[in-house]
Amino acid sequence: MKPIFVALFAMILVGCGGEEFQDLRDYVKNSGADLRGKIPPAPEVKPYEPFAYDNATNLPDPFKPRKPDLRSGGRSGLNQPDLDRPKEALEEFPLEALKMVGYLEQKNVGYAVVRAPDTKIYRVKAGNYLGLNFGKILEVQGTEVKIKEMVQDSSGDWTERMSTLQLVE
Repeated sequence: MKPIFVALFAMILVGCGGEEFQDLRDYVKNSGADLRGKIPPAPEVKPYEPFAYDNATNLPDPFKPRKPDLRSGGRSGLNQPDLDRPKEALEEFPLEALKMVGYLEQKNVGYAVVRAPDTKIYRVKAGNYLGLNFGKILEVQGTEVKIKEMVQDSSGDWTERMSTLQLVE
């Protein structure tokens, strides 16, 4: 009786292994065959060529501060700020770091109350300097301070730039 069960079992297995899902098996087997990513070749790397700044060239060293040559007769000295003037306390901070926190008036003179990043409070009026770009206060009003800054462009010329310091509430 045992050989009959073995033969019957073999026939059942053969019947279950039919071609019913063969199309699905073929699809899964072949679905990744054409999917090969195309990666472009790496760009050609050009060798680095260092540029030597020496005394033989007429180019300024980009890592040294530029001081305009007034003897050349160029425009650089036209609007040049007084570089020999003693610096005021608020000229060691960038203008963006200063905050106008108040306004007061004494003897018909308007003063701005300015807080510096060092948390000290300063009283300034028209004619005082502040910021890193030779900013001179032109006018102090109740809600803002008008400032004329002197900035140097890439060619060494000095130009004026108007800025304001707004009252922070």
